Amino acid sequence: MTITEKIGQRLVGGFPGTEMSPEFIRLVKEYKIGNVILFQRNCESSGQLAKLCRDIQELVGRETGHRAFITIDQEGGAVTRLPCEAVNVPGAMALAAAGGPENAYRAARLTAAELRSYGINFNLAPVADVNNNPDNPIIGVRSYGDTAEQAARYAAAALQGYLDGGVMASAKHFPGHGDTAMDSHLSLPCIDKTLEELERLELRPFKALIGAGCPAVMTTHILFPRLEPDNVPATMSRRIITGILKERLGFKGLVVSDCVEMQAIGVYYGSAKGAAAAMAAGVDLVLVSHTAETLEEAARACREAVDSGEIAMEELDASAEKILRYKEQYCMEPVGAPERPEALAEAAALRQATITLAQGTIPELGEKPFFCGCADYQAGLVSNREMEKPAFAEFMASRLGGVALVTGKDPSPEEIQTAADAARGHSSIFLSAYNGHLFPGQTALMEALGKLDIPMAVVALRNPYDLRYAPGHAAAIAAWDYSRLTLEALVPVLAGKARPQGRLPIALERRA
Repeated sequence: MTITEKIGQRLVGGFPGTEMSPEFIRLVKEYKIGNVILFQRNCESSGQLAKLCRDIQELVGRETGHRAFITIDQEGGAVTRLPCEAVNVPGAMALAAAGGPENAYRAARLTAAELRSYGINFNLAPVADVNNNPDNPIIGVRSYGDTAEQAARYAAAALQGYLDGGVMASAKHFPGHGDTAMDSHLSLPCIDKTLEELERLELRPFKALIGAGCPAVMTTHILFPRLEPDNVPATMSRRIITGILKERLGFKGLVVSDCVEMQAIGVYYGSAKGAAAAMAAGVDLVLVSHTAETLEEAARACREAVDSGEIAMEELDASAEKILRYKEQYCMEPVGAPERPEALAEAAALRQATITLAQGTIPELGEKPFFCGCADYQAGLVSNREMEKPAFAEFMASRLGGVALVTGKDPSPEEIQTAADAARGHSSIFLSAYNGHLFPGQTALMEALGKLDIPMAVVALRNPYDLRYAPGHAAAIAAWDYSRLTLEALVPVLAGKARPQGRLPIALERRA
């Protein structure tokens, strides 16, 4: 391979829309980009997605001589990319609520079968982060729990499910994204822990997954000043990627960067510079997920880094050869669609088992229930964009009767007063929370409605940490994600026709 071809094998690009853009096609031809990442924006329907994957493989195979890694963040739950009609499973913390690690394995096997049916061969999961910071704005329910032991057990089960299903998998986000109250998509977080402190908690799931044969590990864009004094995040740090991950932990697989267009890299260092620095640090696959211009700049920057010696030629060769070895194992032809009715039923049963009553008794609806809460919104840049689905309040009122009132994601004092006035005289109150621990208006609304002396339930539609603020007399229900599938699963629970089956898998310290 030429230097251009070797660099192209180490880049993963994305594009908008349901077909490859002309700009992306040009970059594959000119820079030999060897891999693709898909998002919800690329996944309109099952038939369209299968065709897109075939088109990608035809183009990349013709231009590079090798098949493409087609990657996706199909974690389940809050981070779901596949079309609505696909087999979509609950997320990590929800699966932990549903019972033992076998549920994580079952969900991963279902996901692997679904991905392979389209031709997607690399899932950027499981999450191995320990969510030990309840105020974490971006991990939360994407983690299997708030202890290293639980995160390791469930992530290892999910890993085995993906691998048994024939899909490449990547543990993330090394060396740990759980203990931060900032989102690296929007800022540059810092975790001021020593290596010994990280080894007692954050690194334990990664060690377990490496020991279990995990083929890939994704890095995080977080500063670890006790590990890397040069003020660069883990993705760009040779001390962390090569020194700790490869040498100290003995990881021999593919190292994958999180997207270098995230603001933690793009704003503070520049995405193209970040891509070159990541390769020099020992990252094998660098994600440039969104913009053709940035992908082109990254390819050029990486070539300049090779020419200058910043990226060693022997490491470029070794990385490209390693990527091709893994492609031989995982970049197979699509496997026919799974038995979708059975798979959909199994996924639905898993989801129903995740609904968790964390506090109190669910009130009876009565003759005139009142449903309230914000509509769906993009909770973080890793999350899907807002979907065309009814808000919790409208959905439940349409199914269960009563009155619906939809608020903003951070209700103003005027909205709160309007909701309290509207709720008076109703037989019950069902209030949804969606990352309410990050928005004072949502917690203030809980408090105001809780003072009305009406039977009440609070439903957390993402992080269960919202339930810390639920009034003491209210039922507190963890539902884990804001999706139509989860709203459907809630209907029989709120109607009193099904008992919540889940158990809270994390510790909650009440704030109300």
